[in-house]
Amino acid sequence: MTGNSLNHASPLAPDWLAVPADLNALHEPMWAAGVARNDAGELAIDGIPVSELRRQFGTPLFVMSENDFRARARAFSDAFNDAFADICGGVDVYYAGKSFLCTAVVRWVEEEGLRLDTASGGELAVANRAGIPGADVALHGNNKSDAEIHRALDMKLGRIVVDSLAELERVAKIASDRGETARVMLRLTPGVHAHTHEFIATAHEDQKFGLSMAEDSTDQAGLSAAEEAVAAATSYHSIELLGLHCHIGSQIFEPDGFALAAVKLLHFLAAMQGKYSIVLPELDLGGGYGIAYTPVDTPRPPAEIAQAMAAVVRSTCAELGITAPRISIEPGRAIVGSTTFTLYEVGTLKTVRVDPPGAGTGDGGENAANAEGTVTHPRRYVSVDGGMSDNARPVLYDADYSAIVASRSSDAAPQLSRVVGKHCESGDIVVRDVYLPEDVAAGDLLAVPGTGAYCWALSSNYNYLARPGVVAVRDGSARLIVRGETEQDLLNRDMGV
Repeated sequence: MTGNSLNHASPLAPDWLAVPADLNALHEPMWAAGVARNDAGELAIDGIPVSELRRQFGTPLFVMSENDFRARARAFSDAFNDAFADICGGVDVYYAGKSFLCTAVVRWVEEEGLRLDTASGGELAVANRAGIPGADVALHGNNKSDAEIHRALDMKLGRIVVDSLAELERVAKIASDRGETARVMLRLTPGVHAHTHEFIATAHEDQKFGLSMAEDSTDQAGLSAAEEAVAAATSYHSIELLGLHCHIGSQIFEPDGFALAAVKLLHFLAAMQGKYSIVLPELDLGGGYGIAYTPVDTPRPPAEIAQAMAAVVRSTCAELGITAPRISIEPGRAIVGSTTFTLYEVGTLKTVRVDPPGAGTGDGGENAANAEGTVTHPRRYVSVDGGMSDNARPVLYDADYSAIVASRSSDAAPQLSRVVGKHCESGDIVVRDVYLPEDVAAGDLLAVPGTGAYCWALSSNYNYLARPGVVAVRDGSARLIVRGETEQDLLNRDMGV
């Protein structure tokens, strides 16, 4: 940072947030390859300046790099296939479509040699429209409808991931009534604690997903729900039991949880194969690999993740004396998250005076003090033309993001800011804490990186805002892959007139 740069942090800033040395610089792990400032200081993607994207498509707008998506997909495929080549001949990489899905993305996934993980009938419909073979598709869900199970069988899906004993029975009956065989994996909860937000940790006992591996004291045979499911699945003529599945959570950086889950599932797999004289040829270790939303996030490269997991699988299978099952994984956020930024236009701004942490609330002018004499500090609110309707993660998970002024560079001093949306909710926060230039003004464009995963997918029409479009940029050309909604789209479903 040049000019009037401040060299001290605001007392209101969280401990992890440092004052940037240069407010114009991009922290590379948060951005797609091909995103940079041009000679005029404007953010550009593959050479296309954001002002041109606003002119063509408006704001808010999700801006995605197709080349970056493809490169990240290949990186996972190459890294895991290399790491597991000597163990089980390679790995099946399923892109977790729940993170972001449209027909264009399904085609990229297929063209890059990945498979597709879905979680609903609607996601299956997108997959079907895109033309990906059903054998390369998986269906998840803790409460699949009969219609979704029928659609999975109609599409001849490669796997249905069963989440409960009751669902296993329903899948078996539907397949039997159709005179078909359903290819099934059992989702287990290994009781592994993932270091992530409780709403996205999915392997502990007290949650809705999966079959518990803990012994059930109420079961007369002392079997866990997981073992009951294995025993039941082997008894159904209409079920082909492929193997086991687990998913310990999302936005995880530390490898310990993945390693422990792999060990627990391999021990269980070996025990079931011995006890029931069966072969369970596949093991899915899920996804949940973290990405950089802020400068302090430290995502691991795919090769590092793959080598660590391969070492655990290799040593555990050797210890158990079993043939390694075919491994599969399910990255979603780690492929699509950093490929995309959201482009907003700045509207109103206001600065408030806030007590430091631990003090009461006060307000006033510059260097103001509250009634008790405590000095208050400024926090600036920067309102943009979107908000929680296009990014619900901050209000759902207290998720942190970053932001930069995208339409120009600035030599102004940094000021602690909070980027907020235009919805009638005080929790409508896009970026809770970020240093932006003091001279941010109405009409500026802001870019928030890392919005490829679970932003468009969780978008809503709250306050009757139309959901933004998604633009894919490749080699200097931009095209809509998801059209933004219009007011007419919103009114078309209103049957009152």
